[in-house]
Amino acid sequence: MQGEGTVAGEIPLSYAQLALWFNDRLQQGDASYNMPVALRLRGPLDIEVLRAALADVIGRHGALRTVFPDQDGTPYQRILDARDVETPLSVVPADEAALPGLIAAASRECFDLATEIPLRLRVFALGPQDHLVLLVQHHIAGDGWSMAPLARDLNTAYLARLAGQAPDWPPLAADFAEHAVAQHRSLGSLDDPDSGISSQLAYWKEALAGIPDCLPLPTDRPRPPVMSHEGDYFPWEIPAGL
Repeated sequence: MQGEGTVAGEIPLSYAQLALWFNDRLQQGDASYNMPVALRLRGPLDIEVLRAALADVIGRHGALRTVFPDQDGTPYQRILDARDVETPLSVVPADEAALPGLIAAASRECFDLATEIPLRLRVFALGPQDHLVLLVQHHIAGDGWSMAPLARDLNTAYLARLAGQAPDWPPLAADFAEHAVAQHRSLGSLDDPDSGISSQLAYWKEALAGIPDCLPLPTDRPRPPVMSHEGDYFPWEIPAGL
């Protein structure tokens, strides 16, 4: 099928993925949509077993071995064969003092979505029995809800490989590439004024007509011309009685 934002014969991106892909192209070098999860492990860790487990997980989930090239500016999904994917695991010697900076730097490393799968794992080795495992996933291949199943699958695969077996998983109930194709099929094309996507676009154009480019919120300094991500947080506790 071929609809809006697709390339003939290729798998389209979902509309959420299209927004993330566009933002990646617009703000190259921006790692805002990296999703890092860090886990401190004290005890024995078999790196090669972990590498095999990560390969199992990537083989199980097509979204984790998908790259997003484009043809004449239109992106599409290319799901790689698991046998052609180099397992993205690296080991870095570290000490306690340097660890926060190493985690921050690794979390900010951008993905090349056109050529690199949207997942990597870095193991910071602090000692023979002390490691920090950092899993970084790009939002184009997952969200907050998917991080827990991802961690569970990695744990299941690690325990299985540690016992010398392949993981025994139930079949997946859904495939994201199939969802993206079905979404384009159901919403149709912008070339058709009666399609679902055309009617949604018309609604939001009317609903958002006349809104300001920026919300006039009170701030203590001017908005920078380029987003700096130098925000901070201010904790405030609401009493239980209130």
